[in-house]
Amino acid sequence: MQTRVMVVLACLVLAAVVVLRADKQEDVLLRAPFATFPRQLGDWTGVPQPPLTEQVAKVLGADDYLTRAYFRPDGTGVGLFVGYWQSQRQGDTMHSPLNCLPGAGWQPVSVGTIGLPDPRAPGTRITVNRVVIQKGLEKQLVLYWYQSHGRVVASEYWGKFYLMADAMRLNRTDGSIVRIVSPVPGDGPVPEALAEGRALEFAGVLLPQLNQFLPD
Repeated sequence: MQTRVMVVLACLVLAAVVVLRADKQEDVLLRAPFATFPRQLGDWTGVPQPPLTEQVAKVLGADDYLTRAYFRPDGTGVGLFVGYWQSQRQGDTMHSPLNCLPGAGWQPVSVGTIGLPDPRAPGTRITVNRVVIQKGLEKQLVLYWYQSHGRVVASEYWGKFYLMADAMRLNRTDGSIVRIVSPVPGDGPVPEALAEGRALEFAGVLLPQLNQFLPD
């Protein structure tokens, strides 16, 4: 059984290398630039955030990205980052935010997933990553997911699988990562629940808008 699993994994890795290194012109649909992303999402009002430094942007390798804070009328808010890659064949690929956190001084306190209703398709649910991070006395709750061709995926491994499948089936390797950061206002389960509710509420108004900016 273990040998069979290793063979399957080896085949997947080989297929990934072949797909990502193939020199192909991809059939990527046109999309709106993030510069035109709406500042108003329901009751949430967006405020521009400083752009990524040149060094960080180069390492990220995204073709377009959005970094903004959104606030409710009561003054509470969340941070939003969306990165978009038109092609992931030549080494510029999405990776988990967990890989970057330690370098910025943040340490994961808890890592898991959470389900939420999909506002794009009433009656259905999606699963996203839920991470609580801490730096000193500061704590934040992070929701993030991978999104491509209308598909929302929490697992990085399933994201890679769909990347290969779409490359072979559709001749497309475009994709995006979406991250929502919600400050945790204190210690204990109640502040964390407040941060989670705020992030989930914002995700509910964000997802339908993303469909206009990320190719199906």
